[in-house]
Amino acid sequence: MITTLFCTYEGIAQKSKSQIEKEKKDNLAKISEVQKILKETETEKKASIGQLQALNKQIEARRALISSITQEIELINGEISDLSIVVNSLQTDLEHLKDEYGQMIYDAYKANQGFSKLTFLFSAETFNQLFLRLKYLEQYTKAREVQVEQIEKVRDALNQQMGVLVVKKEEQDALLKSKVKENKNLLSLKNKQSKVVQELSKREKELRAEVAETKKAVTRLDKLLAKIIKAEIEKSNAGKNANSINLTADMARISTSFEGKRNRLPWPVQSGFVSERFGKHPHPVLKNIWVENQGVDIQTQKNAQVKAVFEGKVATTAFVPGMNRVVIVQHGDYYTLYAKLKTVNVKKGQVLRANESLGEVFTNSDGISELQFQVWKNNVKMDPEKWLANK
Repeated sequence: MITTLFCTYEGIAQKSKSQIEKEKKDNLAKISEVQKILKETETEKKASIGQLQALNKQIEARRALISSITQEIELINGEISDLSIVVNSLQTDLEHLKDEYGQMIYDAYKANQGFSKLTFLFSAETFNQLFLRLKYLEQYTKAREVQVEQIEKVRDALNQQMGVLVVKKEEQDALLKSKVKENKNLLSLKNKQSKVVQELSKREKELRAEVAETKKAVTRLDKLLAKIIKAEIEKSNAGKNANSINLTADMARISTSFEGKRNRLPWPVQSGFVSERFGKHPHPVLKNIWVENQGVDIQTQKNAQVKAVFEGKVATTAFVPGMNRVVIVQHGDYYTLYAKLKTVNVKKGQVLRANESLGEVFTNSDGISELQFQVWKNNVKMDPEKWLANK
C-alpha cells in the first residue's frame, strides 16, 4: 500500500518538477542573453540608462531563477520526506517478516524434538488423517519458502528506495549550493545597480536633457505616422471626406490576418529584452519625472538584424532626429514602426514577407543597441507586448 502511494506521488511530482526545470532553463537562457548585452554596455566607462536597464533585467531573471531553485528544493524536500516514510515502513515490514520467519524456524525445531516427520505422518490413525498431515507439512514448507521470498522482495525494495533517497539528498545538496551561488550573483548585481544609479544621479541635468530630446523625437515620429495615415486615407477614398482607409482586397486580408496574430507575432530582433515598456511610467533615475513610450524599447546586441514582424508594404522610410533611421510598414489597418536603425535596406512601396530584413539596429555613444518598436491600428497606438509572442 505504501509503495503504491509513493509511486502515485512520484508521477505527480515529476510533472511539477519538469515544469520547474523548464522555468530554470528559460531563466538561464534569459540570463545568458542579457549578460551578452550587459557586457556591450559595460565597454563604455560612463554609466548609462541602458546599462541600468540591462542590470535591472539581469536582476529580474536572477530572482526568477532563485525562485525556481527554491521551488525545486521544496519539491525535493517533499520527496525526501515521503521516501523516508517509505524506507521506515519497509524497514518495519522487513523486521516483522524476519521475526515471523524466526518464529517459524523455532516452531519447526520444537516440533522436531523427539520425533521425525515420518513418525508424525505414520502415527496417523486413519488414511485421511495421514493425508491431512502430509498437506500440512507441504503447506508449512511452502509458507516458509514464501516467507523467505517476501523477505527478499522487501529487502530489495528497501535497498532500491534507500538508493533513491541517497540520490535525492545529493540533488538537495546540489540545489542548496546552487541557491547560495545565485544569491551571491544577485547581491553582486544589486551592488552594480546601486553604483550605476548613484553615478547617473550625479548627471541629473544631462538626463533631463535626454528626456526632453526623447519627447521631441516621439512627437516627430507621431507627426510622421499621422501624415502617412492621412495620406493613405485620402488616397484610398479619392479625396472624399472619410476617416478610415478603404482597403484593397489584399490589404483587407493582411489586416484580418494581422489581427489574428495577437500574442503570436515574432520579435523584430532575434535576441533582446524589453528595456522600456509601453505607456506612462516613472523615470528609472530622476524623481518626479514621468516618461511616456508610444511603443516598447527592445535592447539587443550590436549590429542585430531588424525584421518585419508580418507581411505588408513599406509605407515609408525616413530619418528622424533622436530616433535615427525609421521604417514604417503597413499591414492593412495596422502599422508597425521600427526606429533607431543604423541602416535600412528596404524602399517605400516595397512588398515584404514576414521576417524579411529591414536593416540593422543603431548603437549609440553609450554602447546601447536599442530598437523602438510600435504597433498602431490606424491612428490608435497599441501595446506591442500584447502582440509579440511570449519569450
